[in-house]
Amino acid sequence: MATDKVRLASIGLGWWGGVLVEALGRSRSGEVVTGFARSEDARKAFSEKHGCRTANSIDEVWNDPEVEGVIVATPHSTHLDMISSAASAGKHVFVEKPLTLTVDEAKKAVEATSAAGVTLQVGHHRRRQGANRRMREMIEGGELGVVHQVEANLSLPMGFESRPGWRNDPAECPAGSMTGLGVHMIDNLQYLAGPAKRVAAFSKKLLGKTNLDDATSIIIEYESGPLGLIGSSFVVPKICDTAAFGTKMRAYSEEEGGKLYVAKVGEEARTEVEVVGGDALADEMDEFCKCIRGEATPETGGPEGLEVVAVLEAVVQSAATGQVVDVAALRG
Repeated sequence: MATDKVRLASIGLGWWGGVLVEALGRSRSGEVVTGFARSEDARKAFSEKHGCRTANSIDEVWNDPEVEGVIVATPHSTHLDMISSAASAGKHVFVEKPLTLTVDEAKKAVEATSAAGVTLQVGHHRRRQGANRRMREMIEGGELGVVHQVEANLSLPMGFESRPGWRNDPAECPAGSMTGLGVHMIDNLQYLAGPAKRVAAFSKKLLGKTNLDDATSIIIEYESGPLGLIGSSFVVPKICDTAAFGTKMRAYSEEEGGKLYVAKVGEEARTEVEVVGGDALADEMDEFCKCIRGEATPETGGPEGLEVVAVLEAVVQSAATGQVVDVAALRG
């Protein structure tokens, strides 16, 4: 890779935007040279913490010749506008998941970046965690046999009090935590089993402490054959697990992909398998910088991001109607 660091702008300077900037620093492949948020206080705090300048308007970012790409961590409903504007300005785009809230918007985002010849990468980093990488290798190598079921759950106890702003808005976060958290597991299972075929979902409030649903559960049938289960909740202790069950072996990725356990046919107790750790967030930032330099293509680019959005839209439709939803029909 070229010795000069890729120069990026951070758009959306809240908590997760800061996490991504810190991951970029750990990657040592790029640096944030400017940032933008609507709040002047947020801009000042960001500048002081990260030692960079900020822009007084979003147009300043688009017109900044030093900026090669942008890291977008803004409300979900703004992603299409941000991506389209960045593409028009010739800026490469890393957007935090989900890509958009609808397939129609996802397609427009992909088309805009493709037409402009810029990178579009979506922040689905959990597939990069060590145990998930190893599980995929085991599936491809036939160690699990024929995979029949896959399961995943990503939950955090964040729903015991009202969340501020857009994070407490059902229009921004349909199906509760499935939009902000569960989509990671949609991507994980897509990584293991391929594209989804049909989806059935339930989503509801139990405690009702926020405006969002407390728990969402979905069943997925995959084009490749297996069935999948995904759960996500805002009111249970943290879970970050992915599992695959085959005719020869069952495998469990736990503790943010830091632990992998397996059990073969005839074994009731699980055995731990050594996995390579790593820094999934820094890894995706490094890949984004390499894409800008023409040295890589994004693992979770527009097509992969669109597939996740198709499942998410199917979840929202199924939960609202009580019907099984054909993902292929949404995908178009």
